[in-house]
Amino acid sequence: MEKLDAITLSVIQAVLQQVCDEMDLTFSRAAFSPVIAEANDRSDGIYSAVDGSLIAQGSQGLPVFVGVMQYSTRTVIEMIADGRCLPPEPGDIYIVNDPYLGGTHLMDVRFAMPVYRDGRIFCWLSNTGHWPDIGGSVPGGFSASATAVEQEGLRLPPVKLFKKGVLDPEIYAIICSNIRVADQRIGDIRAQAAALLIGQDRLNGILDRYGNETVVEAIAELRRRAAEQMRANIAAIPDGVYRSKAFVDSDGVVNEPLTIALAVEKQGDTLSFDFSGSSKPCAGPMNSVLATTLSSVYLAMRHIFPDVPISAGAFEPLDVKRPEGTFLDAKYPRPVSGCAAEVSQRIAEAVFAAMVQALPEKVTAAPAGSSGNFALGGNDPARGRDYVMYQISGGGYGGNAGHDGLTNGCSTIGISKSPPVEIMEQAFPVLYRHYALREGSGGAGKHRGGFGLAYEVEILRGDARASFVMDHGRFGPQGALGGKDGAVNTVTVFRDGKEHVPPHLSKEQDIALKAGDRVRVGTPGGGGYGDPLQRDPELVQRDVRLGYYTAEQAKDLFGSRNG
Repeated sequence: MEKLDAITLSVIQAVLQQVCDEMDLTFSRAAFSPVIAEANDRSDGIYSAVDGSLIAQGSQGLPVFVGVMQYSTRTVIEMIADGRCLPPEPGDIYIVNDPYLGGTHLMDVRFAMPVYRDGRIFCWLSNTGHWPDIGGSVPGGFSASATAVEQEGLRLPPVKLFKKGVLDPEIYAIICSNIRVADQRIGDIRAQAAALLIGQDRLNGILDRYGNETVVEAIAELRRRAAEQMRANIAAIPDGVYRSKAFVDSDGVVNEPLTIALAVEKQGDTLSFDFSGSSKPCAGPMNSVLATTLSSVYLAMRHIFPDVPISAGAFEPLDVKRPEGTFLDAKYPRPVSGCAAEVSQRIAEAVFAAMVQALPEKVTAAPAGSSGNFALGGNDPARGRDYVMYQISGGGYGGNAGHDGLTNGCSTIGISKSPPVEIMEQAFPVLYRHYALREGSGGAGKHRGGFGLAYEVEILRGDARASFVMDHGRFGPQGALGGKDGAVNTVTVFRDGKEHVPPHLSKEQDIALKAGDRVRVGTPGGGGYGDPLQRDPELVQRDVRLGYYTAEQAKDLFGSRNG
């Protein structure tokens, strides 16, 4: 075989990416649930047949799954090899959501399918979709005060949901018997499987065109180059140890903050991440499984060095020491419903807070860092059926060396966006009374943080139960280099004309609601970057003119010359 030329390598890199992007689009377009179809809470990728390592992932998939799916795919491969899982055949699709087998929380359900060439497995295709319910003690799965994973929902080891292309009716029946609104899951299941089948078809087209050997060579070269590029970026960082801390409001059970203590050591062309000083495993659901902790570091570094092509090679120069004995290395039966959506973002925040010291021109102040998980489950009497609504929301991004932070951006861990209000009102018995930018929430700085979101939802009919697993209710997103913290997350429930604020501020479960009751949420603003007194007065005056800050706020935050 001739040496792989640069043009062919570039084309293969692009088409592998396109395969993943097309899987993402297929998944969203075919799914029933708004959280997937509208919010795009899903991801697809291609993984090594040998060890499950990442080959390519969709650009429109959640970054937090970038590391997670390679660990879950690796687990499937290992369990097949040692006989704990039935061996695959063409057309088989495995389902798994066990957090301790390379996962996140139970609602993130992963499918894995082998792709065969010439009678052998060439690679695995895998995807993850956030199911709006997976059973457990509360609708939506976000049990804010769970003390064991069994309280959070149905836990599935790798099993064949599709056998030789046919949905297994017994496995499907077991799943449906353990989750709410089960009749709606078939749409998401078929969509998830269809995405993999589209990926298989497109991948076979590439292999037919270029040949198996050429594509294998290209994959190896792309991985080598990704590692080389990441090492070159790291080499430019001054040697030293960079320390930071980030805080989780509480674990939902014990009303005390949890600490993420990080020491990043840069030596040569590698970075070492040590979380050993972090809090011990917690009683509530804010524990993080190892795969999520690792993936959180990877996605944070992707934010810092977005030019590095995505593959397992990009992670090779990143040494994350296993944080044994802390809440960032959860073991069974620790509850974990908050790990992927919230703790992962505190981990990323700790990475940003450490690395901004070393790379002030590249790293931002802390973003909102909460997915705003709000689950509402109940019965709609007008339609005669139960429902589970899952609302995610954005917040402000941190300011940086060049400009202010983005307003109402998606969470740090993903590209998911809030489903359109019109879709939510059509699908569920709710009315959004208010949905707007949250003025004043951006942290002050030379470059201020972006603003969060303010919304209010009213229950129109029937009874419902609300649960929240959010964060940054006690501490706002950190400012950087003299910048101020962004505004904290707020939750207020209005029942029978009385206001209720969760004791844990950002977390509570099973709040009984009825028609006319309301939930009001204010998401965090991003942290400010640099001394607020150095902000251009014209920019301050523009913000006041646009209503982002009042004149009094501007004077207090940015100095008397802006009063």
